[in-house]
Amino acid sequence: MKKDFWSNSRVAVLGGGSFGTVLANIAAKNCAEVSLYMRSEEQCRTMNSTRSNPNYVKDLVLDPKLKAVSSYEKLFEQPLDLILFAFPSHASREQAKNVAPFLRGSEIVLHSTKGIEEQSLKRISVVLAEELPVIRIGALSGPNLAGEIAKNEPAATVIASPFDDVVVAGEAVFSTPRFRVYTSHDIVGVEWGGTLKNIFAIASGILDSVGFGYNTKALLMSRGLAEMVRFGVAMGADSETFLGLAGMGDLIATCSSNQSRNYRVGYHLAKGQKLEDVLKELGQVAEGVRTTRIVYEFAKEREVEMPITESIYKIISGEWTPEQGVAHLMTRPQVKD
Repeated sequence: MKKDFWSNSRVAVLGGGSFGTVLANIAAKNCAEVSLYMRSEEQCRTMNSTRSNPNYVKDLVLDPKLKAVSSYEKLFEQPLDLILFAFPSHASREQAKNVAPFLRGSEIVLHSTKGIEEQSLKRISVVLAEELPVIRIGALSGPNLAGEIAKNEPAATVIASPFDDVVVAGEAVFSTPRFRVYTSHDIVGVEWGGTLKNIFAIASGILDSVGFGYNTKALLMSRGLAEMVRFGVAMGADSETFLGLAGMGDLIATCSSNQSRNYRVGYHLAKGQKLEDVLKELGQVAEGVRTTRIVYEFAKEREVEMPITESIYKIISGEWTPEQGVAHLMTRPQVKD
């Protein structure tokens, strides 16, 4: 489909959190009509009247073509050309089941969820493929801190899918002069990159909280990337994908910024706060907590070496202190870099 098609298209983003709102606003600059679905009717009224989403990205002025809606019946009154799921991983299957009856099958579907299904270890594109009557599915992932994109700072993302139509559509809908879209056919690697980096964001927050410097941060990111590659390849990904935006790029951003929810979890855990209190205060989903538990158990079972992940798992579970986690990593048997 050519770009002129997408300039006249109807697009919906499902999930009105920070990133969902930012992506919907970008799409509104390129498409004829964009809807943003969120459950709260009151929040939709506020957004439509004030042209802002004060709960998540209060400084972003919403494009006039963007409209918030609170029901799927209203969202699907007219056919949609592209749908982007921006829900947390634990809600993705349920919401896909809710959406499925409204779809014709010709829609292109993307998701921007940086997590996996807890019970099955399935990537979100797999979950969507199982629940939706569509074939053309892809993922959007990269170093995308919503607050910075909302300020129109230069940034980039990756659209990944085995289908050329999907990456072409994603590029047309989400590209702007300040938001560059790269494309990939390695959806396995792109999804796992966005998922695994959350573990090391928690670790980064812990390191900053206890006062370690740049040498330690470099150690974390470089050896964290090695763990991402080992696990990703075991799951069927291309190792080179982790050297790009969806791997190393996302890892650097989320380990370096206190805007990252997972970073903040680690930071406050190292200050002695209980995990449940940190998550409650955060008020948003931190995918890394769930991901750490799932990946640790799976890696241990499959004998994939992930010592940093093991340390973070034992810290968030209360078994180790941050100091014990660092000591475990620094006294391990020597390995080749």
